[in-house]
Amino acid sequence: MPASPGVVHLDALGPGGPYRAQAREVVTDVTGRPVAELSMVPRLYVRRALTALKRARTLSADERTAALAEAGRLFATATLGGLSVEAYEHAVARVSGLPVTMVREATATTAAGMAGAYGSAGQARPRGSRDTSHGAGRAVWIRRADVLAVVTAGNHPGIHVQWVEALALGYRLAVRPSRREPLTAHRLVTALHEAGFGTDHVVLLPTDHGVADDLVDGADLAMVYGGEDVIAKYRADATVLPHGPGRAKILVTADTDATGHLDTIVDSISRQAGAACVNATAVFVEGDPAPVAEAIAGRLAALPSLPPQDDRAVLPVRQVDAARTLDKYLRSEAAGARAWLGGETVVDELGDGSAALRPAVFQLDRADAPQTRLEMPFPCVWVAPWTRADGLAPLRDTVVLTALTSDGELVEELLDEPAIRSLHVGDHPTHVLVPGLPHDGYLGEFLMRGKTFTPPSAPAAAATAPATATAGPGR
Repeated sequence: MPASPGVVHLDALGPGGPYRAQAREVVTDVTGRPVAELSMVPRLYVRRALTALKRARTLSADERTAALAEAGRLFATATLGGLSVEAYEHAVARVSGLPVTMVREATATTAAGMAGAYGSAGQARPRGSRDTSHGAGRAVWIRRADVLAVVTAGNHPGIHVQWVEALALGYRLAVRPSRREPLTAHRLVTALHEAGFGTDHVVLLPTDHGVADDLVDGADLAMVYGGEDVIAKYRADATVLPHGPGRAKILVTADTDATGHLDTIVDSISRQAGAACVNATAVFVEGDPAPVAEAIAGRLAALPSLPPQDDRAVLPVRQVDAARTLDKYLRSEAAGARAWLGGETVVDELGDGSAALRPAVFQLDRADAPQTRLEMPFPCVWVAPWTRADGLAPLRDTVVLTALTSDGELVEELLDEPAIRSLHVGDHPTHVLVPGLPHDGYLGEFLMRGKTFTPPSAPAAAATAPATATAGPGR
């Protein structure tokens, strides 16, 4: 275990460099011990930072690619902000309550994602935006704007690699870190500065919720993480990309023996400590769900309760009071459901002011039960019956669905359903993401657009053809 570095000062990282604000917030670990002190910037500071970002010159693609690769290397290996990578990972585990092995995996994933950010971002580029021929007109892929605000989440350190792609596409970024776990965002922005991105290209602006609204309003575009309230607030705003609950699901049809896929089901629920938006929170079974629920509960019951810095830890940990609050909420929501695991409590106190959040498995009596939409920050799954008469409605509004089925027609229906954002068929856990494929759509779909460019040498007929071709009847 790395030695504790004491309380870490997490300064804002603005256009003028590190800034230690008068207003600061203490970040504690799962036992309540102070770990860091986070500077909280005022509204005026945010506005000035956004002005600096809007005035900055965009780096060339080659410069951005090289800087991102170097930032990834620094993030995974260097001492940044006074923390070695080992001390950083230990601190994140203690603050977030996530197992330290998971934090280490996120460090490696983030570094690799930064190195490959330019290529990953380019996966969203439309095929038609490539050169058609030398000297002829073509479509080019350009930014919709210049400055992106990112209001991040603190549920998983690996989530930050998503917004890095915006830098690869030429955006300047204003990042508001999670007050629950600000260490990762601070380390990432520090690495980007040291790698060559100017302090007027990416800034870290810790704020309260009120000032965060100013940040979103003042930027050209914004990406915001949060719950249902965030989705409702920004659903109709074309300048904001909201990311809410994932509600990942699994479907087991009658032509499939669920016991043969139990490893996939349990792994989907419990990997990443059950805290990621891609962890399965509902399992739909065509037929009797009881044997499936019982088998899942048997596997999850064997998971150990350990402090997050223990290499054997697999469950999330919270301060005892916070864990009890979550447990109370779960009890109220689970009323009427059959408990296979976690029926008495999910709180397992560790004796140091913290508690592990034990897994929970509940069986429901219908596919449209409201609990199937409930996402908890630990391994908690709702097992429900599903019939063909239920249709796709219970399976909608999910970031990823794993379908354990051999029904090709059903697979086609699931693939065509817009409210299922990713579909896996067969033994592919919900949490496994393939590099280069979209997690919840490509970020470039939101940040970029196609633009026609016809150079002087292009033939006149080629330039006028599209207008003629698209003229409709009666025009």
